[in-house]
Amino acid sequence: MVHLASLWLPILVAAVIVFAASSVIHMTPLWHKSDYPAMPREAEALAALRPLAIPPGDYFLPRARDMKDMRTPAFQDKLKQGPVAVMTVMPNGMINMTRSLVQWFVFLLVVGVFTAYVACMSLPAGAPYPRVFRLVFTVAFVAYSLALCELSIWYRRAWSLTLKGFLDGVIYAALTAGTFGWLWPR
Repeated sequence: MVHLASLWLPILVAAVIVFAASSVIHMTPLWHKSDYPAMPREAEALAALRPLAIPPGDYFLPRARDMKDMRTPAFQDKLKQGPVAVMTVMPNGMINMTRSLVQWFVFLLVVGVFTAYVACMSLPAGAPYPRVFRLVFTVAFVAYSLALCELSIWYRRAWSLTLKGFLDGVIYAALTAGTFGWLWPR
């Protein structure tokens, strides 16, 4: 049996490799350049929203108070008139990339730990590379990708964004699986 603590190196190395790959994927004009098109009449939209001083947070517009309110003619009219939106408002100013990158790296480590846990419970020391790769790839892909479906199902996020996230997930999972296969205890 392989102990989870003995997998610290593949967890760390996979996180570093995936971090580097994700940086390349998102900083070069590959498949993510068209993820968020410009809002029509952006200047007017910003001018209309600015005086509202909406605090940072997630909002659903229009929002009913409860299920009973959703059935009222007044609320139904709001839905018909639109816009209907799910909106995330961030703090004003430059986006803090350091904070986001640190959180992303911690997430990669967490995925690595859970992937390592499943692998060490399922595979013996000395397991062949293809067997390690197959299991780790599956677990890592689930961790990196499947939750993205929820955003498209419930919040109408474009399925094209979810599918691009799946492509990223395949790459991240393959890199994670390759790392674990390479560094698997013998």
